[in-house]
Amino acid sequence: MQTILDVKGMTCGHCKASVEGALTELTGVNSAKVDLNTGKVEVNYQEEKVSVDELKEAVEEQGYDVM
Repeated sequence: MQTILDVKGMTCGHCKASVEGALTELTGVNSAKVDLNTGKVEVNYQEEKVSVDELKEAVEEQGYDVM
């Protein structure tokens, strides 16, 4: 599965790394790619192992808002 998260507050390379890192640590996430220009995070994941709510929670735990 693939989903796009709309994340507010990411402004730099550290933001990008922390969000991608938090997502890829989750079991079932194959990849996470942040686009700082748009604030979008493209996540490829296995829906039987991880939910969209868990993806959002991982991003929010890094201090960013998911719209």
